[in-house]
Amino acid sequence: MNLKPLADRVVVKQTKAEEKTKGGIILTAAAQEKPEIYEVVVVGPGGLVDGKEVVMEVKAGDKVLMSKYSGTTVKVDGEEYTIVRQADILAVVE
Repeated sequence: MNLKPLADRVVVKQTKAEEKTKGGIILTAAAQEKPEIYEVVVVGPGGLVDGKEVVMEVKAGDKVLMSKYSGTTVKVDGEEYTIVRQADILAVVE
């Protein structure tokens, strides 16, 4: 099954948590922080949203920063994705 976002929505997948600290200490799964960096999987077409023209500024493959509690989480074929509006994306990580 494929996801096809509508309007200004973006489907993202969370990146893996860091398994080691910068000092080289290996973290257990319980100690790993949930990262706020996501990878864009697919982007909606944009268009007219709430009477305003929305141009999509992100593209598939971009790494983006989002707040912890934004979007709707869905599971498709055993994979977990989050669907957010483009406005919920805080920044593109370069």
